[in-house]
Amino acid sequence: MAVPWRSVSRWALTVVMVGAGLNHFVDPATYEAMMPEALPAPSALVAISGVAEILGGLGLIHPTTRRLAAYGLIALFIAVFPANLNMAIHDLPLGTTHVPAWALWARLPLQLVLIAWAYRVSRHPT
Repeated sequence: MAVPWRSVSRWALTVVMVGAGLNHFVDPATYEAMMPEALPAPSALVAISGVAEILGGLGLIHPTTRRLAAYGLIALFIAVFPANLNMAIHDLPLGTTHVPAWALWARLPLQLVLIAWAYRVSRHPT
């Protein structure tokens, strides 16, 4: 029996996004510390992005909401890029964990991988 890669990919992204979104509420201080100082209300932005990740991940499950959810996740990945860039530029820790500078910079292209993943998931209705 062939592995249904489209479904595996979609469910994997669903789990990743819901898990990441929930983590915004488990450990909000980690995400607040990533925020550029120019952005207002870091706590609110962390909560909003956490909810967006959860809803986007869950939206991938049903064919009716899949495309909209994937496009919403793509917009979210673009929106959070400044926080990831801020973390790399200022060599910020991930919570209490120091992350090597190379890893902080390596995270940035990961946004492109996530965008491509969400886009690919949006192309397949099943």
